[in-house]
Amino acid sequence: MRLTPTIGWVCGARDGVALDPRTLPLLRSIAKHGTLTAAAAECGVSYRAAWGVVEDLRRLIGAPLAALERGRGARLTPLGERLLAADSTAQSLLHERRSEIALDVRAATTPAPALRRLAVAASHDMALSELRDAWRAEHAIDIEFHGSAASLARYAEGAVDIAGFHIAQRREGGREVLLSLLRPSRDAAIRFLRRTQGLILPRGNPRRVRALRDVASRRLRFVNRQPGSGTRILLDRLLANEGLPAERIAGYANEEFTHAAVAATVAAGKADAGFGLEAAAAAFGLAFVPITQESYLFACRRRAINSAADAGRGRPARRLHARRARRALRGRAQARWRNRVALGACRQRSTIRP
Repeated sequence: MRLTPTIGWVCGARDGVALDPRTLPLLRSIAKHGTLTAAAAECGVSYRAAWGVVEDLRRLIGAPLAALERGRGARLTPLGERLLAADSTAQSLLHERRSEIALDVRAATTPAPALRRLAVAASHDMALSELRDAWRAEHAIDIEFHGSAASLARYAEGAVDIAGFHIAQRREGGREVLLSLLRPSRDAAIRFLRRTQGLILPRGNPRRVRALRDVASRRLRFVNRQPGSGTRILLDRLLANEGLPAERIAGYANEEFTHAAVAATVAAGKADAGFGLEAAAAAFGLAFVPITQESYLFACRRRAINSAADAGRGRPARRLHARRARRALRGRAQARWRNRVALGACRQRSTIRP
């Protein structure tokens, strides 16, 4: 058994009144025969019922769709002709897609095999925040936000299947701390996206800030990320490279847990500067000074990528696609996406070098 859609017309807005289903067949018959009597007979209704449909329609719409004249039969008004033409167009469009839209009742009532839920601990990202609810509902992926270091720690202890973290594309001095938490023989690190981190500033950048050194020298009120976050690790490394002690940054200990919260603090005038994503600054209409580009990566077990068990239910990463992310953040040029997202566009996995 199949359920198939039909076209129905409603007078009014969302809670409008549906037209009598006899309306369109009756109007077509009036156009064909030129009399209400013949139209009623063809539609299998009495003359009184047909007249009632036409009259009720006139009262509902406020204008006649058919003109009934004693001794001269019946004809459609211009509005009636337009309704028939519009209905023909709608029916044609539905006919082209009817087989795709129709529902097979037996297939719909057969329960689909349940996906094993994937647990992801991830550093905060604007794209993941946008996609979190949809991925939970549609792909059985549960994302919880932590700092990069905490996400990798939960992954290492087996509490989650996947960890999301980010590292600077250019080494900012010293070895990459976060990559050193992974084991090359066990783990794969796959790029999700590239993004830009920098200074988030009030709209128009009234203090003409150009670099981290300006934040220190002008004693600007700063809002930071929490210890253990990839952004905090990156900022500390940048400060060390500049020879700037943390004590030189007024508000270094003023912490927020997401990029959006940092941007909101600056937008509310509670801080003069923050460090975070360009996309977060754009979301709040703030100024932004780029400092460095970085890669957002997903870490997962190599065996999960290649195992036959995963092949039966869809590899973890194949359930995450960048197209959805691009749609979620359309217009934000700050996100530089790869054609496909990782977690199992596994051919693009990165080599881990601690």
